[in-house]
Amino acid sequence: MTHPITGLGPAVATPFDPDGRIDTARALAHTRRMLDAGCDGITLFGTTGEGPALSMAERKALLEATLASGVRANQIVVCTTACAIGEAIELGRHAIALGCTRQLYMPPFFFNHPRDEGIVAAVTQVINGIGSGSLQLLLYQFPSLSNVSFSHAAIQALAERHPGVVIGVKDSTGDRAHSLALVKAFPKLSILVGAELDVAPVMLAGGAGSINGLANLAPRVMRRVIDQPAKVSADDQKSMEGLLALLSVKPNMPFVSAYKTAMAEQTGDDAWLNVRAPLSPLDNTEAQAVRQGYRALGRSIDQL
Repeated sequence: MTHPITGLGPAVATPFDPDGRIDTARALAHTRRMLDAGCDGITLFGTTGEGPALSMAERKALLEATLASGVRANQIVVCTTACAIGEAIELGRHAIALGCTRQLYMPPFFFNHPRDEGIVAAVTQVINGIGSGSLQLLLYQFPSLSNVSFSHAAIQALAERHPGVVIGVKDSTGDRAHSLALVKAFPKLSILVGAELDVAPVMLAGGAGSINGLANLAPRVMRRVIDQPAKVSADDQKSMEGLLALLSVKPNMPFVSAYKTAMAEQTGDDAWLNVRAPLSPLDNTEAQAVRQGYRALGRSIDQL
């Protein structure tokens, strides 16, 4: 089945300068590296990209710079997640005006246990507020972060209420059974998996691809997994498992800080260690464990 959105779109990390400002030059260089390594596109302002900590002005400016650098609008998924529905609408309209119709939205997440009708209403208000028939919206399912889940009933209601607009789910539950159930229940929607070790089995069941964080470190590995999910090599499986193990080599590390520490080790560029508050860099013991673990993998940047 042909899905509206397919393939590999890394949730790109956002580099910052020592004062906490977005380092646009590094961001554009990193995006180019992802595309040159074979990624179909990129996802801006997701969780790995620290998107919820970025202002609307920052997000708008980086999106504009990314397009100006030569990245095509149809290669970008823009995450418009914001606490305020009005801000999500403004970000969505801005992206649409630039030709970026592919968007990713996690509903407002500052109240506990919202009901399905409230979740459906929030997404509907965003869609109606953006007001574009060209919008292609992915529902961002990440309940461990957002405390909000899209139930099957909510997904069904939104897909029926907004046909051709609600076109898929980005599933970051990390639960393979959940991802497989989405594929079975919604065969016409693009189910894009966030858990890297689940990409191949979910694609074999009918999934559309992946938006994930590991591709920041291993775009070629994830490209090969997407291209041949039935034939994932032992080396690629080992690379994925080894890199993911770095995120928990010490307990309770912020995963974004761990990713960025591994990126600093991989690229030789310690500017990647900068994160946006409330995140903080790893302490020395944690950082050394991540760096040593990365070096122990024995994989070059060109292999990954």
